[in-house]
Amino acid sequence: MIRKVAAAAALLALFGVGSVQAQAPNWEKIRIGVEGNYPPFSKMNPDGSFEGFDIDIAKAICAEIKAECTLINQEWDGMMPALNAKKFDMIVASMSITDERKKVADFSDSYYDIPSTFVGKAGSFKDVSPAGLKGKTIVVTRNTPRAKYLEANYKDSTILQVAKEPEVTMELAAGRGDIGFGSSLAATAAFLKSPEGKGYARLGAPISLGGAKDGGGVGIAMRKGEDSLRTKVNAAIKAITHNGTYKKINDKYFDVNIRGE
Repeated sequence: MIRKVAAAAALLALFGVGSVQAQAPNWEKIRIGVEGNYPPFSKMNPDGSFEGFDIDIAKAICAEIKAECTLINQEWDGMMPALNAKKFDMIVASMSITDERKKVADFSDSYYDIPSTFVGKAGSFKDVSPAGLKGKTIVVTRNTPRAKYLEANYKDSTILQVAKEPEVTMELAAGRGDIGFGSSLAATAAFLKSPEGKGYARLGAPISLGGAKDGGGVGIAMRKGEDSLRTKVNAAIKAITHNGTYKKINDKYFDVNIRGE
């Protein structure tokens, strides 16, 4: 009888009919997709290491979860396909939470929220409304809420879409665009304060495209159905917010609070 029970258990294991709990990941090891070309949020150094706000947040979350984490560099356009192909388990790459993205991935609670802004030569445009930018070329990062916003509202402008956020200001400096539309904080930190940004300024008032309080903001993407991981990540975001870790990371890179709460 004992042999029969053992044999039955072996068959159940073979055909995957065992305990769901036994099969579920314990998340002691987590692979994280990052984009190493979006300072000050993420940057890949010549030695292959990463630094930046997103990188420090990812490491803080891993420490809180007590997980061993591996950072994997990924081009922005391939982020979601790579996540769902299981190249990594979650994305920490300043990814805005949108209804479209929620169709293919689950998101954590927002961990920061920054409005968008137009950037151009100082004094070049006093009116950045759709009427004021009629016939002008606006540079924006593709596959972002900012690109969708321009397509929906600036129909009489030419929308020049580029692959990465730093390319927005690169195109402006090269004379291939009249005005750029990007993250207000990234533009300030990575361009306006740099030598290349001399003579440029933010134009018009910041524009919110759906903040954390409205279910938007920036979150951490995970594969659909990975509820145990999402629960751990959300708990970690709350913990580092309340124990002072988040503030230390924030203050290392920015002179304003970007938490969005």
